[in-house]
This record gives sequence, structure tokens and C-alpha cells, in this order.
Amino acid sequence: MNFNEIFAPELWLSEAGGPRYIQLKRHLQSAIESQQLPPGTPLPPEREVARMTGLSRVTIRKAVAPLVEIGLIEQKQGSGTAVAAPITRVEQSLSRLTSFTEDMARRGMKVTSTFLSRGIFLPSPEEIMTLGLSARDSVARLERLRLANGTPVAIERASLPTDVLPNPLEVEESLYELLKKTGNKPVRAVQHIIATNLLAPDAALLDVDEGIAALQISRVSYLPSGKIAEFTRSLYRGDAYDFVAELQIAESG
Repeated sequence: MNFNEIFAPELWLSEAGGPRYIQLKRHLQSAIESQQLPPGTPLPPEREVARMTGLSRVTIRKAVAPLVEIGLIEQKQGSGTAVAAPITRVEQSLSRLTSFTEDMARRGMKVTSTFLSRGIFLPSPEEIMTLGLSARDSVARLERLRLANGTPVAIERASLPTDVLPNPLEVEESLYELLKKTGNKPVRAVQHIIATNLLAPDAALLDVDEGIAALQISRVSYLPSGKIAEFTRSLYRGDAYDFVAELQIAESG
């Protein structure tokens, strides 16, 4: 790719075009949206862009920053600056209890999962309290990285009583599909959603920068009998997931 041609100032810089950083920002955005700069294209270092454009590195930084904020350019420590791959935002309704696999299948998206850990463990104090276990009981745990069309969008950490999930190794793509077969699929749940910023280990798994905004969701699911079947703590990428709730206006008295 000939960056000298792309950044040649005579193609985009004019005296009447406003501040130079805004002109460069517009030019870069246009080149990305027209795929003159395709997704994944590594961009030259600041000093090279400065040489090609005749602008200062401060001006270049001011031009690139808003494109990073809107997700067109990504900057990663150790790997430089590149045109970001487009992210398909996923909507999930808060009015239905569905699995990640079901959500993605309805949208025609391919679901893949990477198991980070799974097995039978001694319960933590939080699991004892939430699942109603004793310190002598065991708990089944699943920790998975969930991907939609190859893009990592969520980390799920699920804990279940062993009488609900005796063998976590039997889970393939869908936990709820297995629970349905064994008669243990939850029928209702309570979710708590808060905003958070990703710590370095989770950010690395989701292929985003440390500190980026995310949604942290805690869900407790129940069987028809009222027994707690599942306690899940999940992290969803804020740039890839939307939660939608349908509300009804209460009748006035």
C-alpha cells in the first residue's frame, strides 16, 4: 500500500477546510469507510505520517483520537495503530430468558466458545450464599469466552449445584440445551447490570484495551420448583452488545 499517495496533503488539505487536524480526521475517516484503508491495515507511525503530511505529531494525534473513540482505529500497546475490524452490535432482550447460543442463532450468527476452565470445585463463600450450598457441597463451574462470527464479545463464568449439572464436561455449545435435556432448564431469572471497566486479563481475552467500558451482569436463574439452578457472572464488551427492555406503562389509578 502506498501511504505516500494516501496521505499526500494536496489531495485533502486546503486553506478553507478548517483546522488541519479536522481535515486529516475527515480524510482518514473517508479512506476507512471507502475501504481505501481496509480493516486490519497497520497505519504508519506518527513520525512517518508527520513526514508525509507536513503536520506536527500533536496535530496527527488530535486527528486520530476521535477515530479511536468511535472504533474506526484501534491502538494497542506493543502492536501499534491499525484500522479496526467492524464490530457487529448484538441486541439482547431483557424480557426473555435465553442462552447466548439461542440469541446468536436467532440473528444468524455463528457461535463459538473457548472453555477457559470447567470442573467440579469447592464452593466460594459467594457461591454458598447465592446457590444455597453448604461448605461440604461441591459446585460445577464453567468459564467460557463467547464469540459471535469470530469476534469475542463476552466472558461467562457460571456456577451450578452439582445436582443440576453433575458433569460440566458434557457442556458443548449451549449450557441451556444440556439442562433442557436433563429437565433442569431455568424458567426465570433475576439479572443485575452495571457498567464497569475491564481489567487487563479480561481485556486481553476480549481483544480490547485495558480499561475499556463493559457491562457486568450477574444472573441468578430458577427452576420451576423455585430452586436456584445457576449463578452466572458475565462481562460483555460495551462496543458489541446492547441490552433492550420493553416497558409497559402502568394503568393510572
